[in-house]
Amino acid sequence: MPITRTRHFGAAVATPKELTKLPDFKPNPGNLAGQVYLPDAMVVGAPLVIVLHGCTQNAADYADASGWFALADRHGFAVLIPQQQRANNPNLCFNWFEPGDTRRGQGEAASIKAMTDSVIARHDINPERVFITGLSAGAAMAGSMLAIYPELFAGGGLIAGIPHGTATSVMMALQQMRSGPRENAAQLGERIYTASNHQGRWPKISIWHGTADHVVASDNSKATLAQWLVVHGLADAKPANEKNTQFHRRIWHDAAGRAQVEHVEMQGMGHGTPIDTRATDAVGKSAPYVLDVGVASSVHLIEYWGISDRVASSLPQTTAKLAPFAPRPEFGVEKIINDALRSAGLLK
Repeated sequence: MPITRTRHFGAAVATPKELTKLPDFKPNPGNLAGQVYLPDAMVVGAPLVIVLHGCTQNAADYADASGWFALADRHGFAVLIPQQQRANNPNLCFNWFEPGDTRRGQGEAASIKAMTDSVIARHDINPERVFITGLSAGAAMAGSMLAIYPELFAGGGLIAGIPHGTATSVMMALQQMRSGPRENAAQLGERIYTASNHQGRWPKISIWHGTADHVVASDNSKATLAQWLVVHGLADAKPANEKNTQFHRRIWHDAAGRAQVEHVEMQGMGHGTPIDTRATDAVGKSAPYVLDVGVASSVHLIEYWGISDRVASSLPQTTAKLAPFAPRPEFGVEKIINDALRSAGLLK
């Protein structure tokens, strides 16, 4: 049954002035900062969504542009936005490729965990309804959080990310962004299995990538998919398919018929988070690496996770068309990455 759009009008959009800086939280071995957005409609036991920005991005600007503050106002959940510091990474990338930042109890991952614990305790969040999403380096770090702290999360949304544990240096990170990992599904799954001693349920996962992404190769999303299908025991399962000229969505269900893993390929889309500013339930705004392509990934994620008033049985049909990809001048994170690849002799 296809989704019908919910009509929401006049919802306020948060501004950075409405964000609350996190008080001191411990431990903070990753030296991260953070803010939290608490909508007026929030009630005791509300869900929490953690939003991780990409390289060169400001956390509040990315969360606003991708629609998370507006959705929090509509549906009453809290939003936590960790912020990378230039002292840690001059390009504001989360250090998803540093083993010391992506191991349980260490570095940036431990800082995000401590922030999350603090927000849950201070604001009466339901600890069983905590979700995490991110773009690019933020997606890679979100994937690592899901792998090393799976008991903390009910679900994740990984947009233009990279599988957990497959790069352990800057050089490896650049190579993988260019071509994807070379490990097979079993090896990828083992990286998650060995990241913690988890014995319980695994978070449900949504993986997004543009087929014309020239910053992070789309093979990374296929590898991330293979990794999580192994973890969920669905590697041999047949997915349900939904496909049109704009996207290809596949959904894997468990034995009880519950969606556990989905993979959404956005046809012809470059590097960024897809949004839709023209729908009746539109949220967000175009920004660098936030792409108005007629599909709102943030809206879909809260439906898929079950924290809106609808079930994400289908992605919306749209008349919006993606422009065909054409070479363009490099800028922002793409220029940074390609300059590094050239200096390393990995790109001409």
